[in-house]
Amino acid sequence: MRFTRNARDFDDWIRGPFADLNTELEDIYFAQDDRTAIPTSGERFRRRIVDEGHRHVTRLLREGNTDEGFDAAFDVLGNVGMYMAACRRHGITDPSREQTSPLKDASALALHLGASLGVTPRFATSHLTTHNPARDGRYKAFTRLEDERIFFDYNTRGVFAYKRAADALVRTLPLGISHPVTQDLLRDARDALRDVARWNNELFERLDTDRFFYCVRPYFKPYRVGLHVYRGANAGDFAGINEIDLLLGVCRADNPAYSQLLVDKFLYMMPDDQLRLRDSMRRRSLLDELMRAMPSSQSTDWFQKTTRAFLEVCEAHGHAAAQHHDQLVSKFIERPAEALPPDDQEDITASGPPLSVLLPALEKLRDLRLAAERDDIPSRYRELRQLRSCLMAGFIPTRLQG
Repeated sequence: MRFTRNARDFDDWIRGPFADLNTELEDIYFAQDDRTAIPTSGERFRRRIVDEGHRHVTRLLREGNTDEGFDAAFDVLGNVGMYMAACRRHGITDPSREQTSPLKDASALALHLGASLGVTPRFATSHLTTHNPARDGRYKAFTRLEDERIFFDYNTRGVFAYKRAADALVRTLPLGISHPVTQDLLRDARDALRDVARWNNELFERLDTDRFFYCVRPYFKPYRVGLHVYRGANAGDFAGINEIDLLLGVCRADNPAYSQLLVDKFLYMMPDDQLRLRDSMRRRSLLDELMRAMPSSQSTDWFQKTTRAFLEVCEAHGHAAAQHHDQLVSKFIERPAEALPPDDQEDITASGPPLSVLLPALEKLRDLRLAAERDDIPSRYRELRQLRSCLMAGFIPTRLQG
């Protein structure tokens, strides 16, 4: 990755003093009786974050876009976004009391970079996971806290496991549902999704709830860039998980609620992910292909083997979705939020809406991925039940198709 001198200096600051200052502040906040309060005792650290970050931003703004390539520009956008997110976390900015961001130079730089790259003008999940280069074994983070490292370590592993599953499913498209290698690719997707569940479980066991809730989560709040408020980075802001939804067929692009979710997240993804997701939206799902083939082919060897492999992928995908919602969201967001005063509960989600609005939406998404038996959402429960009913115990093929 090529950096200008100013971009390199900013990156060094983010990896060094910026993380140190945030850590000092988090230790002050965490030692209080009210861990959500912003005390005056940390003012000198907050002032250093604002002033030092501003100096780097103004140098980059004067330098302009020097065409150093996508990776460098995207990395700079992430650094500007981390600076703005820290200012939001420490109460230096707050979209509820502002009409425009007081970080004018940072907003100008972020808007310039975001528009030129075709992404949202704030830091996104990929800045801290899949596109976060390490130096000497350490990647960028807001703080030096071990629990932030645990959070990013296992989220990054989970994202790449989802991407492996999506890659395997995409590779079935030019082969067709009856190709024998399609069964191999379905098993690859299943195994990758089982890895997602494994990393979710590690996160569940190792991450400290209070440290995450009070010292990591606040950096993911919405903040204002220029005139507009942009929602926080979300762990699902990559194409892979939605490619799996659509290619399996458990979610459909003609479902308005699901399509709205996709529209809302497009600019939070890398440009190549945007292209992949658009392509998946126009494909016929594997479930629909199997349902079309079922009347004439259900007694064939390929149909029985492919259907078994397909259902195993669906089961693994649903399990990971349920695990994420029922374990991770419940333990690290929902339960600790219950201890907060009602007014504070309105401002804790990265997506912006209060938990009372967000949780039912997440439950519906979980149940779509589970193909749960619900009539209030377009679940594929009935179709999957039909496929399961076609599976034959101790199957011996009566007709082979080559």
